Amino acid sequence: MSGGRIVQIIGAVIDVEFNRGQVPQIFDALSVDGTETTLEVQQQLGDGVVRTIAMGSTEGLKRGLPVSNTGAPISVPVGQATLGRIMDVLGRPIDEAGPVNAAEKWSIHREAPSYDEQSNSTELLETGIKVIDLLCPFAKGGKVGLFGGAGVGKTVNMMELINNIALKHSGLSVFAGVGERTREGNDFYHEMQEAGVVNTEDFSKSKVAMVYGQMNEPPGNRLRVALTGLTMAEYFRDEKDETTGKGRDVLLFVDNIYRYTLAGTEVSALLGRMPSAVGYQPTLAEEMGLLQERITSTQSGSITSVQAVYVPADDLTDPSPATTFAHLDATVVLSRDIASQGIYPAVDPLDSTSRQLDPQVIGEEHYNVARGVQEVLQRYKELKDIIAILGMDELSEEDKMVVYRARKIQRFLSQPFHVAEVFTGAPGKYVALRDTIAGFKSIIEGEYDHLPEQAFYMVGGIDEVVAKAEKLKAA
Repeated sequence: MSGGRIVQIIGAVIDVEFNRGQVPQIFDALSVDGTETTLEVQQQLGDGVVRTIAMGSTEGLKRGLPVSNTGAPISVPVGQATLGRIMDVLGRPIDEAGPVNAAEKWSIHREAPSYDEQSNSTELLETGIKVIDLLCPFAKGGKVGLFGGAGVGKTVNMMELINNIALKHSGLSVFAGVGERTREGNDFYHEMQEAGVVNTEDFSKSKVAMVYGQMNEPPGNRLRVALTGLTMAEYFRDEKDETTGKGRDVLLFVDNIYRYTLAGTEVSALLGRMPSAVGYQPTLAEEMGLLQERITSTQSGSITSVQAVYVPADDLTDPSPATTFAHLDATVVLSRDIASQGIYPAVDPLDSTSRQLDPQVIGEEHYNVARGVQEVLQRYKELKDIIAILGMDELSEEDKMVVYRARKIQRFLSQPFHVAEVFTGAPGKYVALRDTIAGFKSIIEGEYDHLPEQAFYMVGGIDEVVAKAEKLKAA
C-alpha cells in the first residue's frame, strides 16, 4: 500500500502527491489517514501528482496530510446482508442498525455484459396503472424512464410502481436515491417497513436494499451512488440461486438520473474540463453510457429498471434528458398541462412511447385499442384550436362525438394511487391489463357514449364507471 500526501484542496477536488514509481491508477480509492474520508483518483497530472474527488465532506482536511492508496477501486458490500439496510455511496450503513456483515465486496466499476451474455425478453410487466399498461407497456428486464419537470409527479409515480410491482414481485429490489430529498428517502424507508418489504426484526426476510446519496452531499457521492446501487443489483442478477441454479430477477429503481448527470457536471467543472452544450460536461454521453450499458439482462437473470428523469424547465430537448432517451425501452412523459387539469397520473398519452407497443409482442387487440385511443386523442388535440375560435357548435356530428369520447378517455386515464391515499382519501386501484383493454375498447366503440364524463374520472375499471354514473344519476 503506497503512501502520498495532500498538496492542494479546492472544494471537493484534492490533489495528492506520490512517489513517481507509486502513482495510483485511475479510479483507485485512496484513504486519508486519521479520517473516514475516501478519495477517488480521476486524473494523473504528472510528476507523481493525481487529482481526486472526495467521497464526503472535505472539512478539516489540510495540506500535508498523509494519504494511503488502497490499490483497488471503491468496493461495496453485496448479497443478502444488504437487504433491509440503508447504505451510503461506500456501502457504509446509515440506518444505525449495526454493520453490514457481507461475505463479499464488489468494485463499483465493472464491465457491462458482453453481447453474447445478454438476453432480450418480450414478456410484459403488468403495473396495474391503466395509462402505462395500455400505451407504454413495460418489458420484464427492460429500462423505463419517468420524464417530468418539477412537481408533476415523478416520485409519486415511482412509489406507486414500487408498490404495484415490487410488493407483488417475488424477486429483490434495489433503490438508489441519487441527489434527491432526504425526506423522500426517509418516507420511502418507513413505507417499505409498513409494507413488510423491510423487516427490521429479521433483515434476512427483507426484499429491498437502499443506497442513498442525497442532495445535501458532495458531488462525488452523488456521482457514484448510482453505481453503488447498480453493483448491488448486478450481484443479485449474476449470483446463482441455490434452489434454481440461476440468477434472480431484480428491480432497480433510480431517483433521479438527472442528479447523476448534474453531479457529473459539477465534478467536470472542478476537474477543469471545458463545458459543452448548456454547460454540461463534455463526457455526458460516455458517463450515461457507462451506467446504462450495465443495466441489462443476461442469460442468468434480469434487471428491470425504473428511472426518474427530471426535465429542466420542461424542455425534453435539454442534453441531459435527450441523452437518457436513447438508452430506454419505454418512456413515460409526465405533462404539466395534464396535471393542471387535475388528471393524475399526468402521463402524456401521445408523447409516451414503448418498444413493446408492437402487435407481435402485445397482441393485435391490445395494439389496436392503444392506437385507437391515441387516434381519438390526437384528433381532439387538432380540434381544440377550432373549438377555441368557433366553439363546439361549428363541428360536424362526427367531430363532436370524437370530442366527447376523447374527454371520457382523458378522464378514464386518471386513476387513484395507493401511495396517494393519505392525501386524497380515495382508496388506490390496481387495474389488471385485460380490464384496461376491455374498458378503453368499449369507450372507443361508443358503448358508454350515454354516460356523463365525470363518471370516468378517478376510477379503476369500467364497471366502476357504470356504478359511479348510477350514483350521479341518483343524486
